[in-house]
Amino acid sequence: MKMQELTIKRREGTGKSVTRKLRRAGVVPAILYGGAQPQTITVDPRAVLRIIAGHEGSTQLLTLKFDGDGASKMAIIRDMQFDPVTDALLHVDIQEVSADRAITVRVAVHPVGEAIGVKDTKGILNLVMHEVEVSCLPTNIPERIDADVSGLAIGDVLTVGDLRPPEGVRITNDPGQAVATVSPPMAEEVAAPAATAAVTPAEPEVLTERKPKEEGAPAEAAAEGAKKAPPKKPEK
Repeated sequence: MKMQELTIKRREGTGKSVTRKLRRAGVVPAILYGGAQPQTITVDPRAVLRIIAGHEGSTQLLTLKFDGDGASKMAIIRDMQFDPVTDALLHVDIQEVSADRAITVRVAVHPVGEAIGVKDTKGILNLVMHEVEVSCLPTNIPERIDADVSGLAIGDVLTVGDLRPPEGVRITNDPGQAVATVSPPMAEEVAAPAATAAVTPAEPEVLTERKPKEEGAPAEAAAEGAKKAPPKKPEK
């Protein structure tokens, strides 16, 4: 893996008021640990984002340079915090590492090849695991772990145990964990409900027809009412 370079600055003070001032000044608070004792530092957020761009899921090996004194260290970015609303970088955890001591890091999984179930039977490839944990020397961190999916038919599962990491790299995940599968095409899943809907007859709409009024109906109704009305008593 190519080593990226990141310039850092030592900082004084901690707390919310200090970190707010730092962010307003265009830098991000960070902490460097792994040495004799943790050090509070600042980093340029734009430089950090450039380093991780295009390498999501993989740990990057860095050369840290302290601004002003020329000292350098080998390190990795262990964790980052982002604002949940604006996605702005808020804090960075950086770990100093030694070239002769193995570390555990995350590495992206990259599918290779076209699955048989996709090519021949129009299945859908599902990448279940997007990254794995590996143990290796810092200088042996791979950019990615290739997952050969070409032999997968519909219903097949590629597991962690099927992966072939580079020499000197050991995957620490459970070998039985699923990495990729091929599921049936969507058309087959919805075919049965669609066919049922096609043969189901629609309920006929029943309309009640209003009969037209017959001629003379008002007069006949008035006459009928007059017959049924009780006679009036004579006035005294």
